Amino acid sequence: MTPVLAVLDAPIIIAIGAVIVLLFGAERLPKLARSMGLAKKEFDSAMHPTADAVAQPPPPPKDDPPKLAGPPPTDPIA
Repeated sequence: MTPVLAVLDAPIIIAIGAVIVLLFGAERLPKLARSMGLAKKEFDSAMHPTADAVAQPPPPPKDDPPKLAGPPPTDPIA
């Protein structure tokens, strides 16, 4: 029994490439390859987080915006 990849020689690979170009079109192939590369990069980064991302403490909470100084509001109905 021969391995499947041993059967794939140059003419078969060229034929597979031609079929892919016919199915997806030459204009969509770069977009498809780019999106597959980005998906692989995101998957790898999720599987193997860097030491920097793990070691960083969470950012400190933001303080409330400063309040304006002045007299307290009065109730006009009273």
